[in-house]
Amino acid sequence: MKITAFALEHLSLPDEDPNWKFAGQAYPTNDAVLLTLTAEDGTQGWGYAAAFPHLAATALGVEGALQRICPALVGQDAMAIEANLVRVQAALVGNNPAKAAIDCALHDLKARLLGVPLYELLGGKTTDRIAICRMLGLKTPPEMAERAQRLVDQGYRHLKLKVGGSVREDIERLRAVRRQVGDTVRLVADPNQSYRAKDAIVFAQRAIEFDVDIIEQPVRADDLDGLQEVTRASSIAIEADESAYDASSTYRLAASRSINAVSLKVPKMGGLRAVQTAARICEVAHLGCRMGANVGSQLLAAHALHLAVALPNITYACELAEFQKLLNDPFEGLKVVDGHLHVPEGPGVGVVRRAS
Repeated sequence: MKITAFALEHLSLPDEDPNWKFAGQAYPTNDAVLLTLTAEDGTQGWGYAAAFPHLAATALGVEGALQRICPALVGQDAMAIEANLVRVQAALVGNNPAKAAIDCALHDLKARLLGVPLYELLGGKTTDRIAICRMLGLKTPPEMAERAQRLVDQGYRHLKLKVGGSVREDIERLRAVRRQVGDTVRLVADPNQSYRAKDAIVFAQRAIEFDVDIIEQPVRADDLDGLQEVTRASSIAIEADESAYDASSTYRLAASRSINAVSLKVPKMGGLRAVQTAARICEVAHLGCRMGANVGSQLLAAHALHLAVALPNITYACELAEFQKLLNDPFEGLKVVDGHLHVPEGPGVGVVRRAS
């Protein structure tokens, strides 16, 4: 079965909160390019190229990359994912979000051609559902506490607080949220690279009081010495996000014992295959890993969900339901029940385009 065509479509998904932000970035809308690959029998597979500037990707950039790469896929065997990914890697250096869209579309297309759920191509599922961690945007302590309570009322038991690099202010955010939601809700703090190593250590020491499970990417992505310093000084698990941007960087972090865990993201790492490789590195290195903030359409979340249920070493709640706060999503099919996302059983990723 050959790939006969590709199509690109711009998407812009506004956040229900136009003031949602994290340290150093604000995203009132989530822009992306939707890739559709069509096989000769008319079957289609979809991929989502997230355009996040903090991942060095814009909508024009990912569209240009896809326009360059995708013609080489036309006429190729739709079932030969690995051979097609070799062509993708040879065509362009970098732009992992664009490569991720191609990787995901190839997997979705093959699974739909075979009539099986995507997780069957990834080793089969180890569970039917994944616990979800929801994010709290960077706001004042009372505002974050109020938003936390709303999410807890919806059934979520894992929350991630965006914090901003000021120890005093960030501890007040933790204090307000913990006081509001009680002791049974699990908390993660994410400074998004906003701390220097010494201050991050102080923050980690004070965060112990609020029973924080993980501190994600406390220092700059390129400050690997600082990241290692914080990890060795902290009794709270330190998780790499921006520092672990592909399988190779994950390997280097694991080899140097610079972290305790890795946040896996399909757009950041360049697709399902790359994330699966990074997860295996974590497995053999005895590091924690989970699906981080794959923010975008239900299509992107569905790809990450199928991989998450196939991995035996997901060690913490995953951030796969942020689509619930985005508007104008062209896809549907995912449902969160009691704070868990259940993997769809239909062909491919199991989500479908909404009726226009």
